[in-house]
Amino acid sequence: MKNLIIFIGLFLLVIAAGCEKQQTDFRDFLDGHEVTYTGSAGEVLSRAGNLRTQLKWKSSADPSIIKYVIYWNNKVDSQVVAINGKTDSVFVTIPNLQEFVYSFTIYSYDAKGNKSVPKVVNGVKIYGPIYKAGLLNRAYNADVPYVTMENGNVELNFNKPDTVNVTTKVKYTNTANIIKEVDLAPADNILKLTDYKPGTEVTYRSSYKPTSGALDVFTTSDYSVFPQMLLFPCDKSLFREHPLPNDVGTYESGTSVSKLWDRSVGPQGYPNIFHSNGSGGMPHTLTFDLGKVYPNLAQVEETGRDCCNNPDSFEIWGIADITNAATTLPANNGGWKDESIAKGWTLLKEVTRTDDGKNAYKTNLVSNPPPVRYIRIRIKHVTTNDGNYSNMSEITFWNKQVYN
Repeated sequence: MKNLIIFIGLFLLVIAAGCEKQQTDFRDFLDGHEVTYTGSAGEVLSRAGNLRTQLKWKSSADPSIIKYVIYWNNKVDSQVVAINGKTDSVFVTIPNLQEFVYSFTIYSYDAKGNKSVPKVVNGVKIYGPIYKAGLLNRAYNADVPYVTMENGNVELNFNKPDTVNVTTKVKYTNTANIIKEVDLAPADNILKLTDYKPGTEVTYRSSYKPTSGALDVFTTSDYSVFPQMLLFPCDKSLFREHPLPNDVGTYESGTSVSKLWDRSVGPQGYPNIFHSNGSGGMPHTLTFDLGKVYPNLAQVEETGRDCCNNPDSFEIWGIADITNAATTLPANNGGWKDESIAKGWTLLKEVTRTDDGKNAYKTNLVSNPPPVRYIRIRIKHVTTNDGNYSNMSEITFWNKQVYN
């Protein structure tokens, strides 16, 4: 029993000595100091920029922090962010970067040099000249790039932009010969110019952000040229009735030829239409004055009535001077066409519609037409096969501008 007690005592002394040695070794390994970590940065958000980025994170609640240090390029580069007092969030912009995808490591430090565990931010994309070189100006509507109005207003039609489009600046010359620049917002597809000078160049240039919350805006390198606006509607305020011998009459005074230029839109109902009086049969003619000479009539648009007697076969004739231009033969005479040509009239278009004749129908006139002021329409057939009556709602002509 005595020997057993001595053995146990010696064993405990060995254990105690071993523990003391381990603790000493641990202190030696830590250089006699405890390890202290400062609070680390919270979730980090980045904003894309032009050869730069902005990092934002929620500040640690540790009051001992005096600075954060951001490292990148394998700690070759760094930036210090001093902390003066309590702050909820930390913002820092890092400039002079390359167009590349970066990883950043963030440490916090206290006054004694203790630092936090690292906060690593991967996949931070930096944009620059390569991104800019790939940008294109916002596309215009190739089918209908512009619409010109009677009052001189012009509407430019653009396609829906990319989601990162910020604005498109449109530059043009106004009627006072002053170059103006206006903005087209991403939400708008139509830009109206109320003072555009016909024949002058329109250019445009778009700006983008690489991401919705990006730090910087990138603008395309060059302006693009908008398609030249050549077609302008003839001014209907100048139109006048000018009946010639053998022209068809109207059903009543309220359905006169002048209804064709009252600026109605879409097929109209009685009595807001031109309605012939039914005399003379088919074909029959009606004549009117455009109010001035147009050197390059290029297009016509005709709209029928909302129900019936719409022309589906008709001719459009034009002449500059009405003097001695009246034909002696009625329009249903086989010699009418030859007499019209002999009188100086030019056949601008022979129209054949295959629909019900109601909706607006636009078509080109002959190329290189002579100057025209007076229009004569020869209606040969209507959709209802009626042999006497014809109806129409509206007619519009466009003149092609020719610029040197």
